[in-house]
Amino acid sequence: MNVQLPTKNLFLTVEQGAARYNVSKDSIWRWKREGRFPAAVVVGPNSTRWRLSNLIEHESKMMVCFATTLEWKCQPSFSAS
Repeated sequence: MNVQLPTKNLFLTVEQGAARYNVSKDSIWRWKREGRFPAAVVVGPNSTRWRLSNLIEHESKMMVCFATTLEWKCQPSFSAS
């Protein structure tokens, strides 16, 4: 059974947004200031939220990359005399 939640009217706090992206609240605010995060909705005095639907749309446009190999080369930081 596939249940779809209505995302249009769901709002997230800055704490919930930070948890969603595994970053600090400061990162969310910085991304917002830099225009790298969806617009916030002010729902009251000192109360800012983000629409879940806007975050999902933002995520669909994010660039993603995966490391397929990891090469480790040990190089000494000093030379032995």
